[in-house]
Amino acid sequence: MTFAPAAPTAREGASSTVSGFSSEQTRQRCAIAARAASSKLGQDIVVLAVDRLIGLTDAFLVTSGSNPRQVRTIGDEIERQMKEAGYGGPSCVEGTDDARWVLMDFGDLVVHVFLDEAREFYDLERLWGDAPSWRWDDRGSTLVGGPV
Repeated sequence: MTFAPAAPTAREGASSTVSGFSSEQTRQRCAIAARAASSKLGQDIVVLAVDRLIGLTDAFLVTSGSNPRQVRTIGDEIERQMKEAGYGGPSCVEGTDDARWVLMDFGDLVVHVFLDEAREFYDLERLWGDAPSWRWDDRGSTLVGGPV
């Protein structure tokens, strides 16, 4: 995985690493979730390092699907692969009923799986535009730095 350095985190007691996240575990979780989303054809997979901006989590993973069934399937696959990797399931999952915006809280990582139209409407990448970001590269199976 290729990550760009980020400024030190503002959260008390956390120290930023070269990966741009406050821990190697966060970086690994982001890669697992991105790979899982990609395996179910999640679109435009982006990771935002929000640890400098908010104190509740280190990273957001944002992706989307073209219909509610795909949105649920992406969320299910992320949960399955996170458990399989030994990280356990999310502490909270919201939005599975209508599957327009499924939110999964893994503590240091919050996953947002949108229906295409909902992603465009909420535009989290713009809202959190000050956060360092990475895109998932299917060809290299890696997160690559660069502007969102």
